[in-house]
Amino acid sequence: MVAANSNQVVSDIKEYYGKTLQQTEDLKTSACCSSESLPVYVRRVLPMIEREVVKRFYGCGSPIPPLLEGKTVLDLGCGTGRDVFIASNLVGEKGRVIGVDMTEEQLEVAKEHVDAQMKQFGFAQPNVTFHHGYIEDLAALDIESDSVDVVMSNCVINLSPDKNRVFSEIFRVLRPGGELYFSDIFAGRRIPADLVNDPVIRGECLGGAMYVEDFRRLLNDLGCCDYRIVSSRSVELGDPDVKAKIGMVDFHSMTIRAFKISDLEDICEDYGQSATYLGTIPDLPHAFHLDDHHEFETNNPVRVCGNTAVMLSASRFAAHFNVTGNRSTHFGPFECRNFGTTSQSMTTPGNCC
Repeated sequence: MVAANSNQVVSDIKEYYGKTLQQTEDLKTSACCSSESLPVYVRRVLPMIEREVVKRFYGCGSPIPPLLEGKTVLDLGCGTGRDVFIASNLVGEKGRVIGVDMTEEQLEVAKEHVDAQMKQFGFAQPNVTFHHGYIEDLAALDIESDSVDVVMSNCVINLSPDKNRVFSEIFRVLRPGGELYFSDIFAGRRIPADLVNDPVIRGECLGGAMYVEDFRRLLNDLGCCDYRIVSSRSVELGDPDVKAKIGMVDFHSMTIRAFKISDLEDICEDYGQSATYLGTIPDLPHAFHLDDHHEFETNNPVRVCGNTAVMLSASRFAAHFNVTGNRSTHFGPFECRNFGTTSQSMTTPGNCC
């Protein structure tokens, strides 16, 4: 369970998402609205998702990565299940998708549409499970350690009053080489305490937004020394009352990927390695987008740092890349843009390259 002093925050969020918000248009800002260009494999599935499920979608990005066939996927804060059902199609009948949410009203909508979605996909048996519970305590839902290939979340982690427990649980349940791929709201400074607890500011995904440097430190303390920004956009505070309260803070909606890999270093190091994408990931024949400045064109070798090399070779992407070299010879820091041990802005990755 969440900590006792967080009960009011949890209660306010349940009220906001269970009763105050009835559709996407009820939101006051663009924080929990996605304007990202959806990848082709998501665009193909989205028209198959039940209308009511899509209508009550409050995500801020498109945190559904490629290459999910046969995998076990966990969606934290799944709401009415839009992303769960998209992932359900992508993992196929041999895969599995788990949705977790604390808002019963939203889960009721998700569960009501399971049979219709499975019929739409042509699946004989459901491959999705919805749990009512807290993303801070996945053990209480019997989600075992090292059991999940991909954890995703869409503009929900910011709502948690205990983010350290959330990320601890994420890295507990991920298999070695597994991936965290999530979209959320990040802030350019720490949010004042009175605004953190404001029900509307919190419900609009602003009050609990993570200060980007605190996020970097949190992951580092959990043993994840490098994360990557896949995309980033500024958040518009359209509502005058919201802007008057918190307009001094700059917010970005970012999609992040991080891997459960023990060999990552706290800065990018040069070992003379290169990586070549083979063009074999379904729906991505011409290029693979690792992050906002790693675009691997098919059959075109690219020099990479040691961290990028291990991300590609120790994850589910390994069979789709030819990574050359090893760490036997070190050539110093990897020369890439924004070199340094900390991110310099909310569009700078967690590591140098």
